[in-house]
Amino acid sequence: MKILMLNYEFPPIGGGASPVTYYLCRELVKLGVEIDVITMNYTGLKKFEKIDGINLYRVPCLRSKKEICHTHEMFSYDISAFFFVLKLMKKNRYDINHTHFIIPCGLVSYLLKKFNGIPYVITSHGSDVPGYNPDRFSLQHKLLKSIWERIVKNANQIITPSNDLKNLILRNINTDNITVIPHGFYFEDFKPRKKQRKILLVSRLFKRKGFQYFLEAIKDLDMDYEINIIGDGPYKEELMKKAKEVKPKVNFVGWLDNRSQEYKKFFEESSIFVFPSSQESFGVILQEAMAAECAIITSNITGCPEVVGNTGILVNPKNPGEIREALLMLIENDNLRERLGKKARKRVEEKFSWKEIASRYLNIYKDILE
Repeated sequence: MKILMLNYEFPPIGGGASPVTYYLCRELVKLGVEIDVITMNYTGLKKFEKIDGINLYRVPCLRSKKEICHTHEMFSYDISAFFFVLKLMKKNRYDINHTHFIIPCGLVSYLLKKFNGIPYVITSHGSDVPGYNPDRFSLQHKLLKSIWERIVKNANQIITPSNDLKNLILRNINTDNITVIPHGFYFEDFKPRKKQRKILLVSRLFKRKGFQYFLEAIKDLDMDYEINIIGDGPYKEELMKKAKEVKPKVNFVGWLDNRSQEYKKFFEESSIFVFPSSQESFGVILQEAMAAECAIITSNITGCPEVVGNTGILVNPKNPGEIREALLMLIENDNLRERLGKKARKRVEEKFSWKEIASRYLNIYKDILE
């Protein structure tokens, strides 16, 4: 079986969907699938690489930053990828086109199916669904509503990582082609070690991630804890201003490659992980914290509770008071921190095996081709 995989982001650029695509491809290759990935090029990266058996093609596009991609940059990928794939198809026959993101990448898939008959599967990641993050893409979704609906309706299968995201799609369109498959995770990459008095927050820095409510929660606390925020994004400057008004020192580490040992070490040494996001399709970042045996505080809505289950403390979004209460509970109770951390590690080992997740995707491909 030969799969054409489209995602405008692939390591080392992009957010959560970037490593998800890479890991899925890696496991599919182990199952005997041949995969060509078409993604964005970026300064200093090779146009073609073979990584873990994956044929990785990077097409010329507009992109100014690794960690964030603007709308016009995304659509530069669509144009470049579409014409590049047409060239590839002169030498290759693809059984399935598996695409990540309904918009922008799904537009390429829709056109390839219309003109070349390639069936397509789309994994939705959240920002490609109207209503997911209106602070960023509300205008774009209004303008692209009709094409978004066509892409969804014409897909052979839409995959979402959570029931919450599936339900959001169904609030926008009536369709029966959605299946829920959670993202897998390589828990072996994180080695739990002796915990230090450290609190960690990690994300692309958007307003909806809720880090401002964490800062409000600790504003007047006397804490013998090191606080680290990893990530970059358009809300960073505002967060840095707010951090100057709080009593504890807050370190802004900046963007780190999530495959690096430095990145993993932050998780492995941190006792507490806080992720008060008001909108998440899934939350791969939570899996990282679970694998590192962090005690987790996260939101009780959208995809977050589906990931952590009963292994973290759930709080209402946009609620500094509840975040503060949860923090104090964990800071004052060593046994609770340790117990939650170990439960989280056990859950990620049992529920999110990449081998199992890739097998479920392969079964969907086979069903489409039968």
